[in-house]
Amino acid sequence: MPESRAVALTRELIRCPSVTPADAGALDVVEQALKGSGFETHRIVFSEPGASDVDNLFAKIGSGAPHLSFAGHTDVVPPGDLARWRFDPFAAEVFDGRIYGRGASDMKGAVAAFVAAALAYVDRHGAPKGTLSLLITGDEEGISINGTVKLLEWARKRGERFDHCIVGEPSNVSTLGDMIKIGRRGSLNGRIRVIGKQGHVAYPQRAENPAPIIARIVAALSGHELDKGTTHFERSNLEFSTIDIGNKAVNVIPGEARAEFNVRFNDVWTHDSLKERILKVIREAAPGATVEVEFPPSNAVSFITKPSPFTELVVEAVRQVTGLTPELSTTGGTSDARFIVNYCPVLEFGLTNETIHAVNENARIADIDGLCAVYARVIERYFEPASAR
Repeated sequence: MPESRAVALTRELIRCPSVTPADAGALDVVEQALKGSGFETHRIVFSEPGASDVDNLFAKIGSGAPHLSFAGHTDVVPPGDLARWRFDPFAAEVFDGRIYGRGASDMKGAVAAFVAAALAYVDRHGAPKGTLSLLITGDEEGISINGTVKLLEWARKRGERFDHCIVGEPSNVSTLGDMIKIGRRGSLNGRIRVIGKQGHVAYPQRAENPAPIIARIVAALSGHELDKGTTHFERSNLEFSTIDIGNKAVNVIPGEARAEFNVRFNDVWTHDSLKERILKVIREAAPGATVEVEFPPSNAVSFITKPSPFTELVVEAVRQVTGLTPELSTTGGTSDARFIVNYCPVLEFGLTNETIHAVNENARIADIDGLCAVYARVIERYFEPASAR
């Protein structure tokens, strides 16, 4: 049985070793497929001092409203230990109904699926009465400076107005159709340094031990309830990732102690209000101590796309293709949807996330074709005259 267009494109994209921020020809694959069906395409390289140049693609067909966009990325994380892979991570081998390769699920399979769905719509109907566009970037797996943020701003300056967007992140837990992401938690990192005074353990009166102080701070922050969760979000969660004194001498009171943490937070908080709460807890846990707290810059904000007729349209498309009613969720990490929400309502629906970033990442062929069918159904309904719905 011949491969579908979506599956063939997936394999072609995987064969491009586009480890972030390298493109390695991936956007060429997408651009050539779209240009052949009349899409207007633009390749834009964004630069910034201290960051790698990133190649991006904006493609569209049609004009005006309504404007439906699909967004995604062709960059991937490194493959890791090659000896542990069943197949070459950039060979796109097929085995037992699955395509193996880095990016198969995250998210070259979804990019291929929405490209194939867009091409199928144009093949049947020509340009839509409105705009169908694709935003594809090359640094989502990196620091996200020269990708989606700048591509959206570039499009806005050109007069593009997006009405709705679907991001092809691997949203499903174990089965295609089990989850749509309607928002994401924000992320904030923190570094704590407690400054004491080094000395001999036999003369503690001559030293100031930072170890008990950092322990109190860690216990206080770990045990502090930030909130009880909201309608669409779980409660915010703070986790310490390292506690480090670095003292190798058992008879020396250390001079300082450090700890690092991450908070995944819901829509109760902004970065600023969350920082204020954390500093308050630290002051109460270690009054009078010399404590330095640093919050590295973060663009990972919390956001929510509240249920709407567009949400219902996507849910119904998923139900019709898969037979499942997807859960509307805000779980998981961050994605470029956090930038897109500033321009229009955005949902995330892609493949399953069982093997993303793992050795032997793979995607079911049936899921890629199923995802393409969902996207195709969304496009058909979106541009269908209201009288025909």
